Amino acid sequence: IRNLDEEVDATLLVQILFFALALSASASFTSASNSSSNLGSQTQTSNSNNSNSNNSNSLQAAMNNINSNEQQERMVIQAQAGKIEELKQREEALSRLLTAVRREKLDALRSRPLTIGVVGFGRFGQFIAKTFAQHGKVIATSRSDYTDLANDMGVAYVPLSDPKAFLDHKLDVIVLATSIVSFESTVQNLVPHLQHNIEQSVTLERGPLIVDVLSVKDYPRQILLDLLPQQCDILCTHPMFGPDSGKNGWHGLNFVYERTRINGMILAESESNNDTDSNSESFVDDQGRIHSIHENSEAHIEGKDRIERFLSIWEEEGCRMVPLSCKAHDSYAANSQFITHLMGRILGAQGLEETPIDTKGFDSVLKLIDSTTADSFDLFYGLYKYNKNSRDTIVNLLGSMNDVVAQLKEMESHDENGPIWNGKEPTLRQMKDLDSALSQVFSTHNFASEEKKDDPVFCKL
Repeated sequence: IRNLDEEVDATLLVQILFFALALSASASFTSASNSSSNLGSQTQTSNSNNSNSNNSNSLQAAMNNINSNEQQERMVIQAQAGKIEELKQREEALSRLLTAVRREKLDALRSRPLTIGVVGFGRFGQFIAKTFAQHGKVIATSRSDYTDLANDMGVAYVPLSDPKAFLDHKLDVIVLATSIVSFESTVQNLVPHLQHNIEQSVTLERGPLIVDVLSVKDYPRQILLDLLPQQCDILCTHPMFGPDSGKNGWHGLNFVYERTRINGMILAESESNNDTDSNSESFVDDQGRIHSIHENSEAHIEGKDRIERFLSIWEEEGCRMVPLSCKAHDSYAANSQFITHLMGRILGAQGLEETPIDTKGFDSVLKLIDSTTADSFDLFYGLYKYNKNSRDTIVNLLGSMNDVVAQLKEMESHDENGPIWNGKEPTLRQMKDLDSALSQVFSTHNFASEEKKDDPVFCKL
């Protein structure tokens, strides 16, 4: 204590003092215990020995327990290490199996390449025909003369005015790559020649697989089911990309499809047309799936094989394959594809241009305008007219715009500190009705069709 600093805390000194007294008391007690009788000493020694023995046993048990736990931990670690190695070996085996299956699949596809006809050799028809030509024989037809362009792609060309020559190529698949507005008339003109070709052919037991690639699905599906001969299988598809978005390849791009009819059997009817009584050769199982009594026939198997071969072209090009009913597709598309085109057209109608101070967000807006206005207005109108969900999208958009503007008006009505420009305060209450933005999009185009004039939503716009 004397050696401590004079300014040491008093509390610390008291604690040290009590500690010293405790040591002194302990030493006195030990001395008194050592002077006990021999008998007591012997007894204490015996008890001490027993205690030491018990303590030794407890210590040994504890050590054994620790060793056991350590051993178990080592076993777990070894097991985990072995598990990872085992999983990697299984992964490698599966990879080898997948490679072998894909090689076998490619061999099967190349052993029987499809002969594919493309009706409509416009921008999109050329886009898909160029890739099809890498997987099989392609014959294109269209109203204009594309002979030279088709030959450069390795594609044969036949004028649309000669459907017999087109069908004489014994087509496995016919892809209808026309616009939405001309789709029905194209099918109507093709059907008599298809029927005649099937009836006159000695070798054909069925017609070609008919594939549509429109951006709406329920409408073409019903047209094909209503007009095509029963011998023609139907596959409804929507490549969710085009010449611009797919110019660097199709890898990772969505391809939506519905296997609609095989060998006269409708595989996936929409809920709005789920009537199996009209087809006495079909039945519905306990899970609600529609079957045909011919589904195990050779013709049915051949039809399925042909569909899978065609789908494999898109798979091999890296597309993300999305099986989806036509009804579900149109519901999703109205709130994704159509609203994208709608907003692009509205913003484009405002004449927005690049500025020296553009933000990344505004760059995205300009890209949206460019990508949507690059397509024909017929395509945009088709997305609206032939998807019944698109009308709801427009109504909801108008309501949302009015709600947002109403919030701005409400805040503005309580704001007394707003800026004044040229001595006059601009207010949203003085703006024209926001519907004029949509009206401008539609009114700048002349639609002579009577059905468009009768459309109440279209007339309002």
